[in-house]
Amino acid sequence: MFRVASGTKMTPELLAEYMDKHRQEITQRYQRLHDAYENRYAISSLPKKPDWKPDNRIPVNFAKYITDTMNGFFIGIPIKTTCEDEKVSEYLEFLDRYNDQDDNNAELSKICSIYGNGYEMYFVDETGNIGITYLTPLDAFMIYDDSILERPLFFVRHYVDADSVEWGSWSDGHIVQYFVNRGTYTWVDEPKVHGFDGVPAVEYVENEERMGIFESALPMIDAYNKAISEKANDVDYFADAYLKILGAKLKSDELQELRRNRIINFEGEDADKLIVEFLSKPNGDTTQENLINRLEKLIFQISMVANISDENFGTSSGIALKYKLQAMNNLAKTKERKFTSGMNRRYRLIFSNPVSGMQKDAWVGIKYQFTLNYPANILEESQIAGNLAGITSQETQLKVLSIVDNV
Repeated sequence: MFRVASGTKMTPELLAEYMDKHRQEITQRYQRLHDAYENRYAISSLPKKPDWKPDNRIPVNFAKYITDTMNGFFIGIPIKTTCEDEKVSEYLEFLDRYNDQDDNNAELSKICSIYGNGYEMYFVDETGNIGITYLTPLDAFMIYDDSILERPLFFVRHYVDADSVEWGSWSDGHIVQYFVNRGTYTWVDEPKVHGFDGVPAVEYVENEERMGIFESALPMIDAYNKAISEKANDVDYFADAYLKILGAKLKSDELQELRRNRIINFEGEDADKLIVEFLSKPNGDTTQENLINRLEKLIFQISMVANISDENFGTSSGIALKYKLQAMNNLAKTKERKFTSGMNRRYRLIFSNPVSGMQKDAWVGIKYQFTLNYPANILEESQIAGNLAGITSQETQLKVLSIVDNV
């Protein structure tokens, strides 16, 4: 987290200082996480082996599997926002549809899982409506004050154009200003009032430590990639092992004939003294398999995401299945609280802009419903709902049923 003293003014020098810090963070951490999700691991950059040795490089994309599995569990069923105030409810529905917010939420959740945090930025578009977009930590960063409340002071986004020139903008609680970097940072034009009561962006976090969901397991993923690549090298070695012939000298044309016909035929009085066999190195198959299996189990255990593709996973149902998904459920509940906090800040900022037409404090009445994407047993749900008749309200009964989209 970048922090400066309260009351600090943005200058080109301050911008340059924190852009350098941000680039260091990208190089040392974020780029590695980004590459892992896109199946680019350390195995690809290891030194090459001699030409006569098999040199397989097999990356197994656990990072993407873990991220997408967790994202589908957490937000595969879109978040529902409701409000008792009919006017606010209608505006929320318009805002969500106008900005494809279900997709935005899903992408923002994925970004948080990969990097540990992500950003949402708000603006008034050319039609006069409020726009919402998401950004990764590769493209933006927030600077907070040094108080215990950690108030956002500045939000900076940047990009590089086709001519490799860096452009971007920074915002504080009142204005937005654009900049360009042609050796030094300079302002492009005069600052503009953005209309929001606060920095028009929100940082969403995966957890308080801002750690990606597979970040702790990355060393084990690298070890797994190395182990399975060496396993493939051994297979190649045994498929192309050297033939050892002791006690007879073969001519070049005889060697070619042997290779072509795959027949060895020696005759003579000393034929029984000939040794013809393949060279083989010690077989470490059992050790390799044990290591690969142990690493795979640990990768899912440390990331706390269930391996739902495992053949034994699908045989569980009911409460047994929920126990297997308990670790994921714990992660999802933590993320739900962080997401709720971010969404509160989202609507507080949006409703503070006169363009929204809402009362500034109307965001307080908004409720969020997160539905974790458990495998649904409709028969079991209907039986539970039936048993609740006469005990709870009809609304509570309907909440039990996953097939009911809007209670």
